[in-house]
Amino acid sequence: MQIKNKVFVVTGAGSGMGRELTLLLVKKGAKVGMVDLNTKGMEETANLAGTGTTTLHSMNISDRTVVEQLPELIERELGAVDALINNAGIIQPFNDVKDLNYETIERIMNVNFYGMLYMTKSFLPKLLDRPEASICNISSMGGFIPFPGQTIYGASKAAVKLFTEGLYAELKDTPVHCTVIHPGAINTNIMENSGVESSTNNEEQKEAMEKMALPADKAAQIIVKAIEQNKFRATVGKDARFLDLFYRISPKRAVDFIMKKMGNMNY
Repeated sequence: MQIKNKVFVVTGAGSGMGRELTLLLVKKGAKVGMVDLNTKGMEETANLAGTGTTTLHSMNISDRTVVEQLPELIERELGAVDALINNAGIIQPFNDVKDLNYETIERIMNVNFYGMLYMTKSFLPKLLDRPEASICNISSMGGFIPFPGQTIYGASKAAVKLFTEGLYAELKDTPVHCTVIHPGAINTNIMENSGVESSTNNEEQKEAMEKMALPADKAAQIIVKAIEQNKFRATVGKDARFLDLFYRISPKRAVDFIMKKMGNMNY
């Protein structure tokens, strides 16, 4: 899909990967309807992007009634929407399922899965009317392999994976391309946005984790390239590529490997 002169909608555009996606799309000649709860963050993104290239929509994507009004609003402001990137997502507190309350579990699923679903369902009729369109959903490497203390998060991202793959099959003979993205560790502020605090006081661990994480702008480049090439799926980062291959070869060994490497870390 060509990016230039297209209208994109990007959720979670107020910071991190969503901001970098917005800036890269604008640089390539697109206009972007930004969606986020973080109004200040979107204002900062808009200032970086330049006048006339973006619009701001402060909203909770897990509120279906509000989401359903968005396509007409963005179309009036930017023109017909050509592509949707469902990037917004949150992680859970680093606790086992037995220690999570239902309110926390529902919040994770509402944002990560239902928010993505509401956005997709709301924009899909419009996208089907375009000569060429794209839906790109951000899953996670946690959507194909479990991580300690992130079981519900992983389940929500696995749902995003299978939903996108099923949507690809349904839309195969239409103008709408579907791509699912599996990022590994990306240097964003997802923990802060999720209301989750790291409990580790080990500076060496923190530094090692930061070094392992891919910069958000590099991740955005890989994602946008996948959209341009109409890819079915893409992994982002060396960790995601390695674990994707390992899990395909031996799922149980891959899970045991993750538990051994990360199970004793303090978050």
